[in-house]
Amino acid sequence: MIAQSFDLSNKEFKLFQEIIYRETGIHMSETKKKLIVARLSKRLRALDLGSFTEYYEYLKDSPDADKEIVNLINRITTNKTNFFREKHHFDFLSHELFPHMISRGEISGTRQLRIWSAGCSSGEEPYTLAMVAAEAFKSRRGWDIKILATDLDTEILQQAIDGVYSTQSVLPIPKEYLLRYLDRYNGGYRVNDALKSSVTFRKLNLMDGSFPMKKPFDIIFCRNVIIYFDTQTKEQLLDKFYLHLKDRGHMFIGHSESLMHMKDKFKYLNHTIYQRV
Repeated sequence: MIAQSFDLSNKEFKLFQEIIYRETGIHMSETKKKLIVARLSKRLRALDLGSFTEYYEYLKDSPDADKEIVNLINRITTNKTNFFREKHHFDFLSHELFPHMISRGEISGTRQLRIWSAGCSSGEEPYTLAMVAAEAFKSRRGWDIKILATDLDTEILQQAIDGVYSTQSVLPIPKEYLLRYLDRYNGGYRVNDALKSSVTFRKLNLMDGSFPMKKPFDIIFCRNVIIYFDTQTKEQLLDKFYLHLKDRGHMFIGHSESLMHMKDKFKYLNHTIYQRV
């Protein structure tokens, strides 16, 4: 049986552009029209709807509209990641930042590390952070290390919480880390409970006016996320990150992104690594 296909008119496309921008901050350019059709057609079939106009009306008027908005977001957001992606970030943590923090903490007596992985996708980034931190601090007693990992996509968050990965996806993990922090599981691997305990996963929309976290972070990773936003949305988000970073805290972004236009807030340290001014 051939699946029903759907057309998306220019008028309908503009309506969905508005919804997606409002809910996620992502601006879908004209080149993304086919992507919207490909990713949302399955929802139209599931709901037995005949057109994108009917789907738009459903998102406006249905008693299940809030629930369906979550489905729409889950289909539209891009979730590409892997362990130790942009390895120079983790080398910087291991060889420069964590040793400095350990020295400072031992002197001050404040042995606490707080990291936020914003846009954590299926969990490879926060689990990589957890492994690198565990290695750096393993001989240090009394350190309280917590990693917050957030994403808007509820389905991908559940994958992250499960912490189950294929043999192919764990290839970038050094062998000694793989043996120490993951267990064999159903032909693949599962993050062990000890590593999981240092990571908390939460749903969070980066477009919210404010964030619920009460205490600032030492480190924020938000990589390959702001590239999807327009200039105004980027600056609003970066202002919020600035407020949630400790004085001289560190911000890590993606390889195609830059904070050079915000020199009053972020000081350039190394490729895609910045420090709060």
